[in-house]
Amino acid sequence: MLDTLPRRSDRPRRSRFRFGRLIVLLLILGLVGVVVAGGVYYEWVTGASGPQRQIVVTIPSGATGAEVADLLKKEGVIRSTLGFRLVSRLRHFSSGFQAGEYRLLTNMPVSAVLAALKRGPFVETVRATFPEGLTLKETATRAEDQLGIKAATFLKSATSGRWKVDPYLPHSSKTLEGFLYPSTYDFFKDATADDVIRRLVSQFRTEAAKLPWDNASKLGLTDYQVVILASIIEAETRFDADRPNVAAVFLNRLAKDMPLESDATIEYALGNRKPKLTFADLKVKSPFNTYTHQGLPPTPICSPRLSSLEAALNPAKVGYLYFVADSDGHDHFATTYEQFLSLKNKYLR
Repeated sequence: MLDTLPRRSDRPRRSRFRFGRLIVLLLILGLVGVVVAGGVYYEWVTGASGPQRQIVVTIPSGATGAEVADLLKKEGVIRSTLGFRLVSRLRHFSSGFQAGEYRLLTNMPVSAVLAALKRGPFVETVRATFPEGLTLKETATRAEDQLGIKAATFLKSATSGRWKVDPYLPHSSKTLEGFLYPSTYDFFKDATADDVIRRLVSQFRTEAAKLPWDNASKLGLTDYQVVILASIIEAETRFDADRPNVAAVFLNRLAKDMPLESDATIEYALGNRKPKLTFADLKVKSPFNTYTHQGLPPTPICSPRLSSLEAALNPAKVGYLYFVADSDGHDHFATTYEQFLSLKNKYLR
């Protein structure tokens, strides 16, 4: 009789083979399950269901993709912020959403929402730039040129005394000089003077919140005086690297009861910028004349950038009392009057 039973040495090998095939099969089934479940989940987070009604959604200027997703979820337009961000990224549309008002529906598929956002808002926006160092009057002129808002209307609102910028602006102050933060903004086409002012003041608060205002009292200044000093630093200095030293010059002069002698404050008093001041200019009768008046001027003289505010709160620890700018705008510093005269002879020829 032939021996048809498998040899014992073959049995474990076949069992291991069967077990291995079972593991592979289970892995494949698991992978298929994950893919199917992932597909179902993807369809859910990017899809929509439920009643639809028309709504208007306003996307603010500079909103990130995540912020837009949160806004759409809050308004009931999309089901999932994750689904919106995922599809936006896949379609290379995860940022750069145009500010404005959009007519959308509640419970929209993500693809339909993105198509609507790509078409742009039904209320168009206008971009306006307010550079660093503008005076209030210059800002008003910019608003008129770029947004069609009458400069007189802008100035009337900005000097009405009804705006509050706590804790930086004293309630007794009527002007927003120094508090209209310089930057580029998007506004709706029908923006009013108040809309623009509110936006620039809000940006000032946002930027100012980044700074160590506890330093003000250590320097013997109020928050408002810091802004005044920052505005002078802004008007006098071209390069960020020079700002802490310029801040030190003015603070050192204040500590020694020396007049600030800032040419920028003279120009503000005159009401116009001049390539070169005359001796007669230096005698202009104005509380902004820091050649004839001790201490800081009564208000800021322009809108300072963040680095100027930062320099006013973090001046360099140096003994400088004078500085001279060369033809390229770089400042050079001196401790004594003799050193100052030497710098003038070298750079102001």
